[in-house]
Amino acid sequence: MTTLSIPDMSCGHCRASITQALQPLPGVEAITFDADNRTAEITGPVAAATLIAALDQIGFPAEVRR
Repeated sequence: MTTLSIPDMSCGHCRASITQALQPLPGVEAITFDADNRTAEITGPVAAATLIAALDQIGFPAEVRR
């Protein structure tokens, strides 16, 4: 499981765009959002760098939340 901080995620449309970018990636099993903390929790065997790169491509800078 990887938790990403996505500061620019502010609405349902943002979450839909993020889901569309991440769901097709090999290894992504589930995505859970926390709108208040602007985070996404991704379940499955996928590298954090792969997730971050996919989000960068659609204009949502992200970083691993520790």
